Order: sequence, then C-alpha cells, then structure tokens
Amino acid sequence: MPDRSDRKSLARSAYEAYEANDRDLIDSLLAEDFAFYSPPDPGIDRETYFERCWPNAQRLERFAFVRLIEDGDEVVVTYEATRADGTRFRNTEVLGFEGDKIKRTEVYFSWNLD
Repeated sequence: MPDRSDRKSLARSAYEAYEANDRDLIDSLLAEDFAFYSPPDPGIDRETYFERCWPNAQRLERFAFVRLIEDGDEVVVTYEATRADGTRFRNTEVLGFEGDKIKRTEVYFSWNLD
C-alpha cells in the first residue's frame, strides 16, 4: 500500500495500478468526485473515467518516470510508457490532490517514441 502522506508515492501507485491492471488499487487512490481532463475527455467524472480510460490498463506494460514534481496540492508526472505491443509514448499529467486522494487528472499527450 502506498505511503498516504507522500503524494509522489501516491502518484507512483496510480501508475503501478495500471501496470498490474489492479482496479482495487486505483479505486482506492481516487476521490469520489474525481474528474479527468484530456483533449478528447474534457472533465469526465469518475464513472466515465473507469468506462473510457481504465481499459487501457490491459494494453500498458510499464511506466518509466522522467519527472515527478510535487508543488502544493499537485504532482506533475512525465512518463514514458510501454504498450503490450512494445511501442512507446510519452505523456505529462498533472495530478491534483485533496488530502491523500487524487481529485483531478489533467493529461497532456502524446509523443510516440518509436
């Protein structure tokens, strides 16, 4: 279980949930009123996030962190991800926290690396 006092640790755990396809772990990290923002999904709620975004966990193998920067209630994460087919991409995400829960995710993507 992640260290609930360390937001960088909580952020890492969110990506570990994707690597392990661990729905219980990601569910425990997200606030009930979680909102997700990306160009195709501007402000979707938690339920819609699990419908649209969570299935990607089956297609992702691993994340390599380029940067993790904590600033107040946010953690900025840039990562290089490897898909199950071996292709890779880079994204930057801003995770907004309320206490020890991720309340908001903003995704800025996607650079194909292969």
